[in-house]
Amino acid sequence: MPKTIHLPMPSTGELGQLKLPAAVQGRLDELLDRQDQGIKLTAKERREAEGLVEMAEWLSLLKLRARRLQHAAAA
Repeated sequence: MPKTIHLPMPSTGELGQLKLPAAVQGRLDELLDRQDQGIKLTAKERREAEGLVEMAEWLSLLKLRARRLQHAAAA
């Protein structure tokens, strides 16, 4: 069963500061480091890593869009 990760929702001006919680980032780093070392991840670990990477990518896109909105509002 998928686990839920709760992220505090910042105000509009703080969207550019969104990031994975430290423990979640640590777990992602651990899985990616193991994979980089040639240690084969289990199917469950692979799904977990893929989900975390997808979440990190989503947050990056959200931060980019927030920065663009801030620049457009300042112009």
